[in-house]
Amino acid sequence: MSINIKTTEEIEKMRTAGRLAAEVLAFLAPHVKSGITTEELDSLAHEYITGVQQATPAPLNYHGFPKSICTSVNHQVCHGIPSAKKLKNGDIINIDITVIKDGYHGDTSKMFFVGEPSIRARRVVRIAHECLMKGVEMVRPGVRLGDIGYAIQQHAERNGCSIVREYCGHGIGRGFHEEPQVLHYGTPGTGIPLKAGMTFTIEPMVNAGRREVRLLADGWTVVTKDHSLSAQWEHTVLVTEDGVEILTQLAGKQD
Repeated sequence: MSINIKTTEEIEKMRTAGRLAAEVLAFLAPHVKSGITTEELDSLAHEYITGVQQATPAPLNYHGFPKSICTSVNHQVCHGIPSAKKLKNGDIINIDITVIKDGYHGDTSKMFFVGEPSIRARRVVRIAHECLMKGVEMVRPGVRLGDIGYAIQQHAERNGCSIVREYCGHGIGRGFHEEPQVLHYGTPGTGIPLKAGMTFTIEPMVNAGRREVRLLADGWTVVTKDHSLSAQWEHTVLVTEDGVEILTQLAGKQD
């Protein structure tokens, strides 16, 4: 396994790419409301990334993916393709943004409520965010990836939710997906130990029901098999000499 330890110069570029990805989510936030289509959100994001940020939307044409962002609604777990379907009151949606700036990737996603969500929807979204932050808080040199996965899994399962196992976090830098794979479940004391200079994503997919998923015929969209709601949050993080830096968190923001 070849893991890229980032140089000081590379880390600065990663900080820029991470900030830009976070800014796209902030830009889209006021547009996420009943009646808008996910295709319209994709167009807004594409124009903002390419025009305002002078950056590149990484998902577009990545292994054939047809859009610039991923939009996963309700029981869609991840990799949802923006479409002409309108969002409606009560929906929950994950918007996943990855930008490339000066050759480096910033990758982040967050959940949005459309109008007034159900109590169940609010709960799975909250637990998914708590899972992300419990994983992030574990990051520091010497901690093993299995420790992070275990902390995330335990929090989800203690709260009656489940962790999707087929998809995981990943190293990131010049490549969209680099080593290592970052599982959101695991056994303490296993997996590689973290080292300063590593950059990777933590992005737990948390289902309100069972953990089993299936891939739709479009070859991208992943949904829960039992049609239960699913929620996901994602950050790109840097392992520092004494802890962690979240590269995709805007100043003053808590999510």
